[in-house]
Amino acid sequence: MQEFLGFGVVGNFAGHLEQAGESHSFINMKSEEKDAPKGLFPFYIPYENCYLGRCCINNHKIILPNDPNLRVQAEPEIALECDVKYDEKHLVTKLVPNFFMAFNDASVRNLEAAKLSQKKNFSPASKGIGQKLPIDRFVYGGVCNNFSIASFLKYNNVWHIYGENSKLLKYEFFYQKLLDWIKNQLNHQQDGDSLEALRPFLERHHFPTKMIFAIGATPYMPFAQEHFLQKGDEVVIVAYNHLQYSFEKIQSLLEEDTLQTKEHTNLSYVYQIVE
Repeated sequence: MQEFLGFGVVGNFAGHLEQAGESHSFINMKSEEKDAPKGLFPFYIPYENCYLGRCCINNHKIILPNDPNLRVQAEPEIALECDVKYDEKHLVTKLVPNFFMAFNDASVRNLEAAKLSQKKNFSPASKGIGQKLPIDRFVYGGVCNNFSIASFLKYNNVWHIYGENSKLLKYEFFYQKLLDWIKNQLNHQQDGDSLEALRPFLERHHFPTKMIFAIGATPYMPFAQEHFLQKGDEVVIVAYNHLQYSFEKIQSLLEEDTLQTKEHTNLSYVYQIVE
C-alpha cells in the first residue's frame, strides 16, 4: 500500500458534508448533477516533498495532531483498490476495481487550511484500511450489492454507534457512474478553492497503474456529531455482507470482543486506538 497513490471523494453520501462543516467550501462549485460529489482530494502521494508524502496509514492506531486544539473525527468509508489504464496521451481511460475494504478517512475539523487535503494527512497514523475483499464485477448485481458499512466508537468503556449503518448502494455515485466521475476528475480537475489539480501528481509519478480511492463517508449519528476523538477512544469501521451478518451481530462481535480474536468471512474492518 505504501507505493499506491491515495485519493478521496468529497461529498458522495447525502448529508455528510453539512455535518462535517465542509459544505461552505464548495458553495460556488457547479456540477452537472445535483447530487454529484464535489471533488477528489489527495491524502497520500508517495515521495511528495510535503505533508502528502507522509505515509499516513496505520491500521492499529490514530495519532492525533500535535496541536491539542485541533478536533478530529473519524470518517467511515469504503475504499477501492484499482488498476489504472491510460491512452497514448497519458489520459486515464479506465479504472478497474479489484478489491474493496473498510476505510477510515479521519479528518481535522477546525484547521484553517487552504486545501482540504491539509485536514486529511495530519499525522503518520491518520488513516486506516481494512482487509481486502475481492470484487467479482463492479456493476449492479455484483458482490458489493450485498455489503453494508457500519462504524462504532468506544468511549469510557461504552460502545456507541458512530455513523449510519448504510448499504453501499446508498452512495450517490457508485459502480460505473463513480468510476467515470473519478476518471474525469483525475484528467480534468483544476486547482481551485479547497481542491488541487490532480494531473501533476500523476505526471510526477510517471502515471502509476495502481491507486486507492476512498469513496466517501457515511453520515454521522448524533453521538458522533458531538464527540471529537480523544486519547483512549477506540474506533471501528466494518464493511460486512448483510446477507450473512445482521447489524446486531456486528455489534455483538464488539461487545463480546471477538471481532479481532476470531476469523470472519465476508468482512473487512479497521480497529484503531486513538493516541
